[in-house]
Amino acid sequence: MGHYWGGQMANHVVFCFDRLRVALHLACVERVVRVVDIAPLPDAPDIVLGIVNLEGRIIPVINMRKRFRLPERDIVLSDQLVIARTRQRSVALVTDAVSGIFEYAEPDIVVAETILPGLEYIDGVVKLSDGLILIHNLDRFLSLEEAASIDSAMATSGAA
Repeated sequence: MGHYWGGQMANHVVFCFDRLRVALHLACVERVVRVVDIAPLPDAPDIVLGIVNLEGRIIPVINMRKRFRLPERDIVLSDQLVIARTRQRSVALVTDAVSGIFEYAEPDIVVAETILPGLEYIDGVVKLSDGLILIHNLDRFLSLEEAASIDSAMATSGAA
C-alpha cells in the first residue's frame, strides 16, 4: 500500500482484528512475532495490556481492540505482536493476523480529513473491492497523558 509522502511511495504493513483491517507505515514496524507471555503492568493506562520481554527489551503491549472499540477477546496462541516504533518508544500491538506488506496508488487512498475532520489516529483509508483498510498514524495513537502514564508505570515497575 503506497502513499506519496513528499513524493515518495511508502509501503504499509496490514493487519487484522476480526473484519477490521489496519495499516501502519512499514518504516514504523520493527518486526512481527508470535504472541508471548504478557506480564501485568500495574498503574498503566487501560489501553496497556501489560509488558513483554523481547530479547531483553521490555516493551509495553497495547490493546488495539480497546482503542478501536472492538469487542474484547482473550489472546490466543495464533495472535501476533507487531513491534512498532512511535517517536517516544517501541510498542507491541496485539493483532489477530498480519496480512502482509502492500502498496497502493495514491488515488486509492482517501485522506482521513475528507471523511471526518479530527480522526486522531487515522491518516487515510484505502478503498478495496473487498472492503476498507485504515491507515494508522502510530505517533498520534497514544495521547500525551497515556504516554506519560506508561512512562510512569514502567519506571515504577523497574521495567524502564
